[in-house]
Amino acid sequence: AGLKWIASYPANIQRGFPRASAVLVLNNYETGYPFAILESSIISAARTAASAALAAHWLNGQTLRARSLGIVGTGFIARYVYEFLVDTGWTIEEVRLHDRSPLESEKFRNTACRLEQHRTVTVVPDVAQLVRACDLILFTTVASTPHIADATLFEHNPLVLHISLRDLAPEILLRSQNVVDDVDHVMKANTSPHLAEQKTGNRSFVTGTLADIMLGRRSVNHSRPVIFSPFGMGILDLAVGKWVYDQAVASGQELRLSDFFYETVR
Repeated sequence: AGLKWIASYPANIQRGFPRASAVLVLNNYETGYPFAILESSIISAARTAASAALAAHWLNGQTLRARSLGIVGTGFIARYVYEFLVDTGWTIEEVRLHDRSPLESEKFRNTACRLEQHRTVTVVPDVAQLVRACDLILFTTVASTPHIADATLFEHNPLVLHISLRDLAPEILLRSQNVVDDVDHVMKANTSPHLAEQKTGNRSFVTGTLADIMLGRRSVNHSRPVIFSPFGMGILDLAVGKWVYDQAVASGQELRLSDFFYETVR
């Protein structure tokens, strides 16, 4: 049991420090007492990136190859997803980068990209140009409302990792194959899938969950775009956090506070 607490403040970027802070609290399942508090930004980023890389593998026909990867929003989460793709063996010929701040894209190119592993890595000023050119597209922005509405941009049927959940107009989803991590979770807070549900009054546009794809209960093909929209399962953060805690304890790197609780005997 536990608590995942992420405070996201996009204006932090203008203040010169990261957008979000994260804390994970792990609780004893029998007593409810917390036994660990962890800084969780990396835990959450790693979990997000792992789910994205897993989805990319299964939704790309279990192949690890992309002609051109496009990244929209070149921040902290994008860096982790990129690293997970490369470290799990993806061959990516070209990388195209776009961010509202071109300086952020340049920084990503120079500090995060492994230039030797790609034929080209370019910063693209126009997001529409990026979408048209890429067969694997990653959205990791801080958008609160859809900013891409032209469904014709996706006529080449790319695989879209829609991690930030609110970039695409519902009309784009309605013309695509949609895979999510959990149907009920993703249909809230005006995510793009939630807007599509509100527009149609149903959830029939959802092809299935990633688990459905992996277990063979559902399938996707390249006749239409494939969009993966994961809300992010907090229980997975807790599982990763517990693994990190166990590793810290096993290696003697945990910091124990014996007097954290005022009273432990009654």
